[in-house]
Order: sequence, then C-alpha cells, then structure tokens
Amino acid sequence: MANTYTQCYVHLVFSPKNREALIDKAWKVELEKYITGIVQNRKHKLLAIGAMPDHIHILIGYNLNELIPDLVEEIKTSTNIWIKENRLSKFKFEWQHGYGAFTHSKMQIDTVVNYILTQDHHHKKKSFKDEYLEILMKNGVEFKKEYLFDFFQDID
Repeated sequence: MANTYTQCYVHLVFSPKNREALIDKAWKVELEKYITGIVQNRKHKLLAIGAMPDHIHILIGYNLNELIPDLVEEIKTSTNIWIKENRLSKFKFEWQHGYGAFTHSKMQIDTVVNYILTQDHHHKKKSFKDEYLEILMKNGVEFKKEYLFDFFQDID
C-alpha cells in the first residue's frame, strides 16, 4: 500500500499524587491550555480536556508516531515544572504514577467529549474513584488493586 491511513482516539485519565485536590479553579483553564499546547506540538489533535481538582481527562486524536507513555510523561513533566515555576500551588504538586488510556471509536467521540466537558456536573453524583473503576470495567480492563492509583488501596 502506497500510503498509511490511521484514525485513533485515546482518552487519557490521571491524577495528582495521592489524588489530592490540587488543581485550583483559578488556574485550571491555563493548565488545560498549556496541556493543549503540548498535545498539539506533538502532532496529536486535542478533542476535549477537562481538569477537576483531583484528576484530568484528555481526549485526543492520537498520532501513532509517538508512544502514549512518552506523551503522558511529557505532559506530566512539563506541567509539573510549569506549575512550580509559576507558583500556582501552595502545596507540592506532582502527578501520580500511572494513568488510564482508553481507545474509542469515531462514533463514540461526541459522547466522550460531552462526558469530559461536563465533569463538574458528573462529579456531583459520582466520585473520581467510582468513575475510574466504572471506566475500567466498561472497557473490560483487568486490574490488580495494588497497581491502581494509591487511593484504591481499600478495594476488596
């Protein structure tokens, strides 16, 4: 085949260390813009981003020329430095190790975008912990509790 054509959508989810509510409303939009720049500079297409105090969702049109772990590492490392340099958090800010990465079909994009953009409303009814476990189960992801985010230690 003379050309290669791809269409991949990836939904990323991760949290500040210990799922602390460190993402302040005063600078969350700037954080989202900063991450958008990282994503676009690495040739991915940002479709939706939504930061909550204790986690973030990012939906991208994924550029297959970069490994997902490399993208996530760049987002986390760069934003850690940016938050520290701009003294945005009164507390030590760092991202939790690990992340969730889930694929979606083109038909699911509008639903996922809406889901990400309505996080404020969604989390009035459901905690991030419950949300994340539901995402894992809906996607058929098998997991061991010792490898989930730190706040999942109480899962039986």
